[in-house]
Amino acid sequence: MQFELNQTLIDEIIFFMEDQGGEFLLDTEEGIVINVDDGELDENDGSRYISLPDWGPSDGFRLMEHFTAGLHNALVREELSVALNRGRGVFRAFKDTLTRYPETEKRWFSCKDREMKREVISWYNSLRETWGLELIGEEPEDIAGLTLEDFRFRPGATQDSASAEELHRACLDADDGIHAASAASAAMCAGMGEWVFPGDVCCVAETAGGEFAGYISAARADTFLRICAVEVQAEYRGLGLGKALLARLLEQADSEKIPHVIIDLPAGQGHFSRALLRENFNPRIQRYCRYATTS
Repeated sequence: MQFELNQTLIDEIIFFMEDQGGEFLLDTEEGIVINVDDGELDENDGSRYISLPDWGPSDGFRLMEHFTAGLHNALVREELSVALNRGRGVFRAFKDTLTRYPETEKRWFSCKDREMKREVISWYNSLRETWGLELIGEEPEDIAGLTLEDFRFRPGATQDSASAEELHRACLDADDGIHAASAASAAMCAGMGEWVFPGDVCCVAETAGGEFAGYISAARADTFLRICAVEVQAEYRGLGLGKALLARLLEQADSEKIPHVIIDLPAGQGHFSRALLRENFNPRIQRYCRYATTS
């Protein structure tokens, strides 16, 4: 019954997950999806066939809602929200709205593909668990299928300050424990020290259309380079932009022979700590913060 999941099979499973017009099963021996209505099942070996991951219109609608809520562009977000609230024909309305914004449409397809892959991998892991096998990662390298080709990287400049500050405030406000605190307390709780932009070493990521997507900024302190912030717009997260920005900053630090690079990582950013460990960072301190309660 065991089978290996690869990119081709993932794509095939996703294709039939979205097809609501038939009943489909995975043939675990052949590693292909078959249509029950075609009568290709081996009646003598029913155990070789398993159901595909559950995915219905309600799942697709929730994904569209989640994607729309995370958009930074207020105009596009509002138009897609109107499409989602129209009732009948919502999927067609959502699709038609996206066609007017090609960059957002590309992000939607990337988001949808990524989330459905996660569904397939979660389903596959549940099977591996029953087989007594080790689980695979959420996005193994051989099936991740995502690139950074739609983004450009360049040095940050003073003219980017307004966009960077807007993103920084949005990131602070996203933390429920932040927005009631003072600016100084917010910076402390964020764990990044004083926010500096563009700093002594800075890199900005932008879309092909020139939209500000994220940045990394660092300031010199004696023999150290302190990373002040690594922040990415909500709709572009999950594409590896943060790791790409970090890699470019470290390349510049190496070229300038800066011996030490440090960063305070905010609580809840454990996923980024893995990127730091891969770049030979080592943890040195842990910071805890207590806010006084009000009666």
